Amino acid sequence: MSAPEVRPATEADLPFITEIYAHAVRYGTATFELTPPDLAEMTRRFRALIDGGFPYFVASLDGRVVGYAYAAAYRPRPAYRFTVENSVYLAPAIHRRGFGLQLLQRLIAECEARGYRQMIAVIGDSANAGSIGVHTRCGFQMIGTHPNVGFKFGRWLDTVMMQRALGEGATTVPAE
Repeated sequence: MSAPEVRPATEADLPFITEIYAHAVRYGTATFELTPPDLAEMTRRFRALIDGGFPYFVASLDGRVVGYAYAAAYRPRPAYRFTVENSVYLAPAIHRRGFGLQLLQRLIAECEARGYRQMIAVIGDSANAGSIGVHTRCGFQMIGTHPNVGFKFGRWLDTVMMQRALGEGATTVPAE
């Protein structure tokens, strides 16, 4: 299998992104959403991120989007403005082939270039070894686990919190 092209996402990618996310909602525990959002809602979310100045990437393989990653505000209050939360989703057929790692590495580099100082990963399900492993490989530290905070597929699920400094992290005062 060839290497994917990682590039900025466009609105033309949203049908593929919507399909990938719908599968994650229906069958996975990486997201705690219970009903897959439709294309109109995914378009609204995409535009809000892009209009907010956040990076959003897709991995394309042989012309088809097979994964995506984006950063969003960690929290809405202004003191959090240098901290982002990441999201990475892959089509099921390409899991465990390094595409998530490539997407996350590109996202980290872009967030550093944009002046963000911390990245938070909120990982659904403490059994999500793939996501925890990718984040660990990218330098994230385990911060803690919120046990039993989500209920999906008839069982309680944890969220795992991981964090990584970006650029200078907290070693200097950022430019305002």
